[in-house]
Amino acid sequence: MTVGVALAAALAGFITVASTTSTEQSGLFKHLLPIFEKKSGIQVRVVAVGTGQALDIGRRGDADVVLVHAKPLEEKFMAEGQGVKRYDVMYNDFVLIGPKSDPAHVQGTKDVAVAFRKIKEAQAPFVSRGDRSGTHFAELAIWRLAGIDIREKGAWYRDTGQGMGPALNTAAAMNAYILSDRGTWLSFKNRGDLVIAVEGDRRLYNQYGVMLVNPAKHPNVKAKLGQAFIDWLISPEGQDAIASYRINGEQLFFPNAHE
Repeated sequence: MTVGVALAAALAGFITVASTTSTEQSGLFKHLLPIFEKKSGIQVRVVAVGTGQALDIGRRGDADVVLVHAKPLEEKFMAEGQGVKRYDVMYNDFVLIGPKSDPAHVQGTKDVAVAFRKIKEAQAPFVSRGDRSGTHFAELAIWRLAGIDIREKGAWYRDTGQGMGPALNTAAAMNAYILSDRGTWLSFKNRGDLVIAVEGDRRLYNQYGVMLVNPAKHPNVKAKLGQAFIDWLISPEGQDAIASYRINGEQLFFPNAHE
């Protein structure tokens, strides 16, 4: 770091971004933040938790920016006056992961609700994040679409209360089905006998949004620095940086701030 950049960083300080485990564990932040920090001199500290927890951190005023992926929860956050403005940033999709042996016979199914119904009928092991994350809420929505009250679950259904990476590790150890965001799956190494079983259903679309925490409610929020980060994320440069992140040549996130 040059003296000029170091001085700029010291003057600018840092911001805290409450975000999801999927954005961190997929490696996206490791790709994006050095680019932004070099350009702006603003250091970014990421707290990676489930979407529900990230929004609660914002509600407490313990973050300057929230970047998450559960639009109904984001809209509730905005309706409460906790955010200044919500911006679409990027999307990817969810995939249903399962063992190669496919005990529920769901591989190749194009309807994810049908696949979930088959898993329940087969009592095949299923791992849930169970952590109020965007992925967890997406999973619960699919159970509802399948006409299943997952509160009446049995031994086949394992709640982990963990982030995406640890939950995938549990699924690999149990040879179980699990819903994952594609980005974390592509960057996940400990796959065991797990493969993608179901993909491509439009209901597996996964939109990410970003919001500045409202400084009128939380005066400690670094509004100018936080907005600078948001402005960069949705700028052509930031959007190009998102699009350029790949693992083994495969793009993980698709920018859509201006669609």
